[in-house]
Amino acid sequence: MEKKPIRPNRNNNNNRRNMKNIGFVVILVLLGLIIFSAYNQPSNLKTIPLTEAVSQANAGDYKSITVNGNELEITPKSKSSPTLKSYTDPNASLKSQGIDYSKVTVSYKPQTSSTSAWITIGESVIPVLIIAGVLFFMLRSAQGQGNQALSFGKSRARLYGNEKDKATFADIAGSAEAKQDLSEVVEFLKYPKKFASLGARIPKGVLLVGPPGTGKTMLARAVAGEANVPFFSISGSEFVEMFVGVGASRVRDLFSKAKKNSPCIIFIDEIDAVGRRRGSGMGGGHDEREQTLNQILVEMDGFEQGQNVIVLAATNRADVLDPALLRPGRFDRRVNIGLPDRKERESILKVHFTKKPLAKDVDLDALAAKSAGSSGADLANIANEAAIIAARNNSHTINQKDVTEAFERVAIGPERKSKVMTEADKITTAYHEAGHALVGHVLPDSDPVHKVTIIPRGGTGGVTWFIPPEDRVYVSLVQFKDMLARGMGGRIAEEVVLGPDHITTGAGSDLQHTAEIARDMVINQGMGKQLRDQVFKVDDGMMLDKLVHEREYSDDTAKVIDQEVEALITEAANRARLVIKANRDKLEALKDRLLTKETVEADEVAEVLSGAHMPKAAALY
Repeated sequence: MEKKPIRPNRNNNNNRRNMKNIGFVVILVLLGLIIFSAYNQPSNLKTIPLTEAVSQANAGDYKSITVNGNELEITPKSKSSPTLKSYTDPNASLKSQGIDYSKVTVSYKPQTSSTSAWITIGESVIPVLIIAGVLFFMLRSAQGQGNQALSFGKSRARLYGNEKDKATFADIAGSAEAKQDLSEVVEFLKYPKKFASLGARIPKGVLLVGPPGTGKTMLARAVAGEANVPFFSISGSEFVEMFVGVGASRVRDLFSKAKKNSPCIIFIDEIDAVGRRRGSGMGGGHDEREQTLNQILVEMDGFEQGQNVIVLAATNRADVLDPALLRPGRFDRRVNIGLPDRKERESILKVHFTKKPLAKDVDLDALAAKSAGSSGADLANIANEAAIIAARNNSHTINQKDVTEAFERVAIGPERKSKVMTEADKITTAYHEAGHALVGHVLPDSDPVHKVTIIPRGGTGGVTWFIPPEDRVYVSLVQFKDMLARGMGGRIAEEVVLGPDHITTGAGSDLQHTAEIARDMVINQGMGKQLRDQVFKVDDGMMLDKLVHEREYSDDTAKVIDQEVEALITEAANRARLVIKANRDKLEALKDRLLTKETVEADEVAEVLSGAHMPKAAALY
């Protein structure tokens, strides 16, 4: 299909024409004021002492002297010199002052020169004309560059469509289902008559929903590139201003431009910034954000029909959007873009490592296997960090060690080897991390240990890293309970070895994470004992930044939930205590290995903990 040329924007032409007319009128007014002030300005006079006037008169420098009472108006012979004015006593005569009448001519009507008047006008007009010209040039330049001060209500959307390096679906790895759904939108834009002939209606909008970093913006760019149509891109926050009506004006201007360039695509990134549910803000139904949302609703499904304009929007908070925005006729389709699976992660890594020199020992499949839960942005960051680490090591290629370090840096933070730890702190940290590893290694439904280190990383004093062997869709009750038990393993190891009175603050983040898992099991997953198969909605609210906390259950139910959470954590701590006491020798062996090497990999952990067993009392029934 031949590409439809982008029509020129007539609004810009009208604005420039209006600016020219305004500038012409301003210049005419300035010229009139300048000429009027030049002709009505006082004579060019200079006051001098009488003795000086007498001296110059005797020298024959004056052309005429006019006597007006006690005032003498003296015109010199040189036309360029100013008229001199002097004062004397009204009762005194000129002769008594020593003026020689034979050398001067007394005239009662001073002579004026037309040339001097034009010079005076020119001296007044030229500087003002220069200033007016500079101001006019600055105004035209500002208007040509689209200054927002002169077009406050205009849309700030950026137009793409003429770039040589357009994004296509082939440039995006993974997201196969999302690309299949969006390919139909490309067909609508390319061949609208094909669908119109069968009575099909072109979808008004497509909502891209997914976690941050999954490539929602890139997919929108690829749709425009595949369809070869103009692409207007804007963020939801760019609509809203503190002045009422500006956001709605920008929405109208954006859709007006899009209709003139149809068929085209409007992409609104982070639409939840302007599309939140109405009535949730402090301004009721009259605040600026809600007026902007109302205008978007009208533009997407108003009286005007037959426009080949498709709105793509991206968000990771579809739950807070207004229902009127999500209904058919506005956003007809919802495309879910999830985190990539193992094969997709490998293809994404290959894309990001394509232009980077890789050593032969780099295994991208192994990296994809252990990076479960990573988004496309995370994988791109891993590739970039690996290149930075290799450059820092003065290497010409990226080897497996660089890739592994980059992955760990992105996942759990950089190593802080410069942090000074006392010997007692090292021993405590070694027991703590060995307790996590031992409990996780023994329990049957726990993920395998990937690495154990007592080197501080990020905000932690040490790390025990568990990585699932494959992508997991569902989590069972026994898997949750093994997570809780291995999370309590560090604190219980300190308690068993150092005594209950010598536990440390190193388990603070572990306890917080364990409590979050237990509460999620009870409230959201229905995995409690007394409240089995019941879920409870907790609305954090959207007003005053979550200061309003609402729940849809009674205080008695809240008490039962707290008891369920406490029971789950107590059970996890008891299971961890049984495992550690039954395998105390293995705990000591792993602690000694950590103090010696500081970092122990998965194979070595399995070797040290081989033979560790789970007591029958720690099993789940």
